[in-house]
Amino acid sequence: MAARLFGTDGIRGTAGAAPLDPPTVRRIGAAIIKVLEPEETRPRLLIGRDTRESGGWIERELAHGARLNGADVETVGVLPTPAIAYLARAKEISLGAVISASHNPYQDNGIKVFSGAGHKFTEELERQVEAVVADSSWHVDQDEAPPVAEADRSEAYLAHLRDQLDDTGPLSGAKLVVDCANGATTPVAARLFRGLGFEVTLLGASPDGRNINLRCGSTHPSAMAEAVSRVGAVGGVAFDGDGDRAIFADEAGRIVDGDAVMLMCARQLKAEGRLRGNTVVATVMSNIGLELALGESGIALRRTQVGDKYVMEELLRDGFSLGGEQSGHIIFADYLFTGDGLATALGVLRVMAKTGRPLSSLASQLVSYPQVLVNVRVRERKDLATVPAIASVIRDVESRLAGNGRLLVRYSGTEPLLRIMLEGRNKDEIGRWAQEIADSVKTELA
Repeated sequence: MAARLFGTDGIRGTAGAAPLDPPTVRRIGAAIIKVLEPEETRPRLLIGRDTRESGGWIERELAHGARLNGADVETVGVLPTPAIAYLARAKEISLGAVISASHNPYQDNGIKVFSGAGHKFTEELERQVEAVVADSSWHVDQDEAPPVAEADRSEAYLAHLRDQLDDTGPLSGAKLVVDCANGATTPVAARLFRGLGFEVTLLGASPDGRNINLRCGSTHPSAMAEAVSRVGAVGGVAFDGDGDRAIFADEAGRIVDGDAVMLMCARQLKAEGRLRGNTVVATVMSNIGLELALGESGIALRRTQVGDKYVMEELLRDGFSLGGEQSGHIIFADYLFTGDGLATALGVLRVMAKTGRPLSSLASQLVSYPQVLVNVRVRERKDLATVPAIASVIRDVESRLAGNGRLLVRYSGTEPLLRIMLEGRNKDEIGRWAQEIADSVKTELA
């Protein structure tokens, strides 16, 4: 069986160490071309990257492997992940590849691959790539990897984004705080928002190869939120390192997460008759408050496992319009089938402009239930339904919730842990219930 390379968001690891060592990266470049349909006689690969210091050599190795297998390769340099997904679809490209580790520190890096339709690779294609990389019967030349031809495609991506906010209405000339996380949105974010007439206070826009996500961006939004209050902005947005997620602050500096964004955007899309299927797709980590609030508006919530690629697959399968994650990966399927932080920011600004309501008012529509998370280290991963003592406690807790809360019990994908997540009206109460399950697990499996 081939070694697993792909996780929930592409290939990820420490730059320079397997699987992100030069020979393996080169093999990956060749492999993603090998798995294309035979009719792709001269495939075209488009590469983009974030600002990490390792991005340049990984790009060269990936491109060289692809070229050795017959592809034409072009790079757009530093641009957000969703820009590559869009350009792959719009420019008749066979494949798009992004070199980024998203919100991770600079020492890490990764490779995400998009089809020519702008979709992230399916798990089936990922397994095919892994099998090709692991196949010792073929070899990739080890000559020096030359530079990659670079083209400026940023304006085509920005034009695509501008179509989403055709009228800023009452927001014209408003102050907006934008935190680029010293990452991939740095070359384009200020151009986009200033071009739409906003007065932008820019943070995290001085990348040096090592400061990506460092005390800034969507994982550290406090500086952005403080700046909103300080300059009197209508709101603020913080992106992650590769620009596919966004976290907001309202005009009072309060953080607004992806659940609140999905609710306000879903209600606006429904009011305009554009919410296909009257359904939003989210992961199991979205708060039950989102599900209840959507239900009040006659909108269903469909849940997937954690990972925006699973949200994408569900949107594609049934033709829905909107999905995302609490962490700020939001997919507006009418525009693109991957998370796009800039598009998400425009979506929020669009709702504010259309309704005339401040972000605080829109975000207050979501009442998040208290959440408790308990991790228990286990010695083995048994099916919990086959352990009577644990199954009994779980059934008892579920009956107490009685539709006014949510229980999620799952094994970690990377550690010997069982994760117990409970949501309900009373934090102390659900904390006790979570501990009851944890105690049972410790007795039976620890």
